[in-house]
Amino acid sequence: MQNLKGKAPRTASSKKPSAGPAVDKVDTAYLQTLMGYNARRAALSIIELFLERLAPYGLKPVDFSVMSTIQHNPGVTSRQLCATLNLLPPNLVGLIQSLESRGLIERKPHPHDGRAVGLHATPKGQALMVQAEQTASDLEIEKTAKLTPIQRKTLLALLQKIYL
Repeated sequence: MQNLKGKAPRTASSKKPSAGPAVDKVDTAYLQTLMGYNARRAALSIIELFLERLAPYGLKPVDFSVMSTIQHNPGVTSRQLCATLNLLPPNLVGLIQSLESRGLIERKPHPHDGRAVGLHATPKGQALMVQAEQTASDLEIEKTAKLTPIQRKTLLALLQKIYL
């Protein structure tokens, strides 16, 4: 009996090709020499916990970054947010609308530029960010518990040298 390709169908007694040796321990030595690989692995381990712990506040990482920047820079413009946080303007528009509809931020005329609008955290937004930022700080201390305070500070400085 032959199949459509003209070959006999494989039976239970047919020999299967060898799969090769099994891997007992996966070697990632090369990957561990790469800055991007290590930075990404560290970030993923923190972001996973961040998503879980900040879910009660209704904040994802980008929401948190935008709200924190507005909280610490009352009157910041959308253009400044985009430049500072490396966001595309179309992506920020919906986010700003969402934060505004939740009552977390408000728009006010810019004091020096009549065409610009400054973004401000509302009292509700300020209260939320006090709690959210404390939660974020606590979880980062927890996730970096193997580092001393000096090592933590050094790591932050080194990472910032890469992107600033």
